Amino acid sequence: MAVALPARTADVDVDGDESLLSVRRLLAWGGFVVVISVAPLIFDSGASLSYLSQMGTMIIFCLSYNMLLGQGGMLSFGHAVYSGLGAYFAIHTMIWTTQATLKIPVIVIPLIGGVAGMAFGILFGYVTTKKAGTAFAMITMGIGELVHALAQMFPGFFGGEIGVSANRSYGEPLFGLTFGPQRQVYYLIVVWVLLCTVAMYAFTQTPLGRIANAVRDNPERAEFIGYDTRRVRYLVLIISTFFAGISGGLSAINFEIVSAESVSTLRSGDALLYTFIGGIGYFAGPVVGAVVGTFLTVKLSDYTVAWQLYLGVIFILFVIYAPTGLVGIVAANWRMMRSGLFSRVLLRWIALVGASAVILIGTVILVELCYALTFGAQKAAAIRFLASLNTAMLTALWSAGAALFIAGCVWLWQARKAFRRDWELISARVPS
Repeated sequence: MAVALPARTADVDVDGDESLLSVRRLLAWGGFVVVISVAPLIFDSGASLSYLSQMGTMIIFCLSYNMLLGQGGMLSFGHAVYSGLGAYFAIHTMIWTTQATLKIPVIVIPLIGGVAGMAFGILFGYVTTKKAGTAFAMITMGIGELVHALAQMFPGFFGGEIGVSANRSYGEPLFGLTFGPQRQVYYLIVVWVLLCTVAMYAFTQTPLGRIANAVRDNPERAEFIGYDTRRVRYLVLIISTFFAGISGGLSAINFEIVSAESVSTLRSGDALLYTFIGGIGYFAGPVVGAVVGTFLTVKLSDYTVAWQLYLGVIFILFVIYAPTGLVGIVAANWRMMRSGLFSRVLLRWIALVGASAVILIGTVILVELCYALTFGAQKAAAIRFLASLNTAMLTALWSAGAALFIAGCVWLWQARKAFRRDWELISARVPS
């Protein structure tokens, strides 16, 4: 008896084209390759290359996390365990190779991390996947805290507070590449990002990837037609941890040091945060989330000490008002644009964006003034600027910030009511 499985948003093009070789998919993949290949030619400073390298490793990490959350419906608070342990085994392999114990080239080190991550996925996943839902999330959090505590207890392997460091430029150059310069490391990461992205996308098209969606959406029905939901979750987790380990191995190569922070719950939280902001229902969501999240974490922290506050507020707003993430917003508007109805909500969108911008400006002014009063002038650039102003100018800024915030909230309340009314009327006429 043939039973239809639940449809997956992540694998359906915006126009409904399911072909793997559709023009839109080919253009999307080609654009992705071009962007990550050309990026270091435009942003060629050392800091920019380091940022781009972090972004590449985070893309793999978030995609592997979305295999659990978006693909299988498993909310994990301990996914960093697998990337972190993969990073530890990768950096120890680099040390052993430097000491001539092993002869493993740098380009293979991420695979060592992947195998290590998968091995621990087999071990820990056997326990975590015995439960689903909230129980699964709590068990993963407990395992994450356990591994983080063990990292402090066994400094011989984990390096204690200072971590474990190694030199990535060991052995003879491979095709003239020593992987000492950051640009060479970036392109090594690009190759692995492409390989892993293609492999994880291919997984979404497999029978296991399809049935994982059924287990996510309706586990009772999946069990009724003969599938072992626990086994499906277990297999998806194992595959996910393999790619998480690869991201850890690339991180070890990029930073040449691994510390206990790499297995902390905080890093798992970053994956959840970035993936959700990008959009867990779409394959491209974690990629977009990794780019935006890494930018906020790496770049925004140079200008303000309140960057974590901003990131948290952004996450809350997405959870409440845009649960489909950035990619989901773009996809919904693209469907409306193809139907020729987008012009009817364009002015409403402009009003929403304008009101949000006013609120953002007012909020930033008030937050930075509060941080300036608390921390003084020795912190980030925004606070140093505010601390240089006289009392009259600071008073004017307080007033302007409060006025902008209140006016923006009133404007947004009115604009959102009108937008919501028109959007619901028009979207009912748009094919899904």
